[in-house]
Amino acid sequence: MKKDRILWADDEMDLLRPYILFLEEKGYEVVTATNGKDAVELCQKETFDIIFLDENMPGLSGLETLALIKEIDQNVPMVMITKSEEENIMNMAIGSKIADYLTKPVNPSQILLTIKKNIHQKEIVTEHTTSTYQSEFGRIGMQINDSLTFENWVEVYKKLVYWELELTETDNGMDEMLKMQKTEANSTFTKFIRKNYLDWFEHPEHRPLMSPDLFKTKVFPLLDKGEKVFFVLVDNFRYDQWKLIRELLSEFYQFNEEELYCSMLPTATQYARNAIFSGLLPLQIQQMFPDLWVEEEDEEGKNLNEKDLLQTMFQRYRKNYTFSYHKINDSNSCERLIDQLPRIDGNQLNVCVLNFIDMLSHARTESKMMRELANDAEAYRSLTLSWFKHSPTYELFKAIAQRGYKVIFTTDHGTIQVENAIKVVGDRNTNVNLRYKVGKNLSYNKKEVFEITQPAKVGLPSPNVSSTYIFAFNDNFFAYPNNYNHYVSYYKNTFQHGGISLEEMLIPLIVMQPK
Repeated sequence: MKKDRILWADDEMDLLRPYILFLEEKGYEVVTATNGKDAVELCQKETFDIIFLDENMPGLSGLETLALIKEIDQNVPMVMITKSEEENIMNMAIGSKIADYLTKPVNPSQILLTIKKNIHQKEIVTEHTTSTYQSEFGRIGMQINDSLTFENWVEVYKKLVYWELELTETDNGMDEMLKMQKTEANSTFTKFIRKNYLDWFEHPEHRPLMSPDLFKTKVFPLLDKGEKVFFVLVDNFRYDQWKLIRELLSEFYQFNEEELYCSMLPTATQYARNAIFSGLLPLQIQQMFPDLWVEEEDEEGKNLNEKDLLQTMFQRYRKNYTFSYHKINDSNSCERLIDQLPRIDGNQLNVCVLNFIDMLSHARTESKMMRELANDAEAYRSLTLSWFKHSPTYELFKAIAQRGYKVIFTTDHGTIQVENAIKVVGDRNTNVNLRYKVGKNLSYNKKEVFEITQPAKVGLPSPNVSSTYIFAFNDNFFAYPNNYNHYVSYYKNTFQHGGISLEEMLIPLIVMQPK
């Protein structure tokens, strides 16, 4: 087994002999140098896993030696050891991206901790994460089976996302174990939805916070207290994606509330987002404002009337708030909104819809290159993070914070990666969504879907008198029998929405306060 190699440069090497013996007993190979020049020459000839540098050496100083070694190997972790506690030396060392900074006298356990942190951290974290998840696996399984309420399911999903993100950081082969547990959770969650969904509409007082409730329960109370509010909706956004960008936003915001609410079915923009901006169920929109509702078979965009729907909600609740509405489809429109912030600053409410994630999802389906870039949930999250960091979106949130707005950050629905095709037959007027279908002559296996034969009971319009809605669950998607194999291979492993899953229905709702 190859020993980890340490280079230690210090002009008082005789005094360090006990440390070197200690490290050699621990299985490390220690190479020494008494000055910076020798240390640089050693690095030109050999490779090391970690380097310890005394800051105050004759000839080249520790900082000068560090700079020269970085030209040879930028990746080797380097630890600065010094007697000095001067802040400027510490700042220069940290600015040079050292791995650690130790002040003499040091003890052997400090040295060993620094080595483990910089050489063995991944293995130690992997081992700890693996053993901890293995012990949690059974408890999560019992929690899945015992989840009787919406709040129970929120806790289950939060735990699954936590472990998904933790295991992503390690190389421990536990991915399949977690995937199996998520599949079990989604199957049991589907049973929960089948059992309770209709009752939520017959007895609204028992239902969780859902799409039509957001403004009256979260936005209006803040506006009524005189708060300046920016409502930001990121289309097609999942809880795991939120967890990644949260760290970036924490630079500008503190998080007053972080919760998951329930998207209505279908978990699709036409229904869920229009319900958010109207405060109504889709059937109510169709009945009360027929000119603002777009039917499934209509070719025009299904989300073109959000500003008008928002205005109708203000009128119904007799709210005279001044507001602006902005839809962001590209970097240019985001930059324009940043420029407009001084002009819209007088509004009590500003609403912004960011469509990038939805466009990413569709692009991944249609582009072979994008499929390769986002071939699984981890890569999909990574693309989300990259977009947020490097697009004007990050600057938008920074600018909003600087202007003192309280921000409500949310989405209309999530998305799930689909794998398993199930057959459905419908007439030419049947909608094209892969996770739900609505039509009058649908043919399907009832065991494979959640069906709603009386749409009005859950606030859904009926394109025809005998219309039925069916929803896919788990990682299933609908495919037509004609040209079946081509259809299945094209859509398998794409990210879709519209159906029933933890990922689609349990979605983030965050209230943020500028720091």
